[in-house]
Amino acid sequence: MPTAVKICGITDATGLDAAVAGGADYVGLVFFPKSPRNLAHGAARALRDRIPHNSSTKTVALVVDPTDADLFAIIHDVDPDLIQLHGHESLERVAAIRAHFKKPILKAIPVASAADMESGLAYLAPGRLADIVLYDAKPDPAAVLPGGNGLAFDWHILDGIKDRTDFALAGGLTPDNVAEAIARTVESTPGRKDPGLIRRFLQAAKGAKQGT
Repeated sequence: MPTAVKICGITDATGLDAAVAGGADYVGLVFFPKSPRNLAHGAARALRDRIPHNSSTKTVALVVDPTDADLFAIIHDVDPDLIQLHGHESLERVAAIRAHFKKPILKAIPVASAADMESGLAYLAPGRLADIVLYDAKPDPAAVLPGGNGLAFDWHILDGIKDRTDFALAGGLTPDNVAEAIARTVESTPGRKDPGLIRRFLQAAKGAKQGT
């Protein structure tokens, strides 16, 4: 099965162009004021509209514990293809968002142990509350951001689910370790993606083979 790749935290045209040209399946646009990657709706829409009509690259709106008003505004102003919930959204909240806004959902799960990993599966059933879970490194309790901190976790703890369901992986992935991460299972400065790193990352990820 081919590996789908998302480049998250795109903030400018240069980064977007590199991601699309490199074959990214998804680009993530962040709507979280505390993040250095946070975008105003107008800037996000300009990036979304920059993606060529014949491109298969889809846009993902990353939000953290959003209100319905937040989501309505993002969907109205930006019209992303998917919603990524990266906060403490409960099973009930995810189900309500899915039912109301009719968008595919990625649910981020902070991971430090196998128990964290297993808890994420609850978001896939019953009724597939989320379309896919995204496992990210659990941040330090004092961290401002719930993700995007450049931290990796022990990928071995995913061994228990890698043959049971598809999932997404985030946290400390680089052009040098992404192939290992895929088999086991990029920023120049915060908020600014390096086009060269994007290209290298996509080449490594697209060329990697999944473990058997």
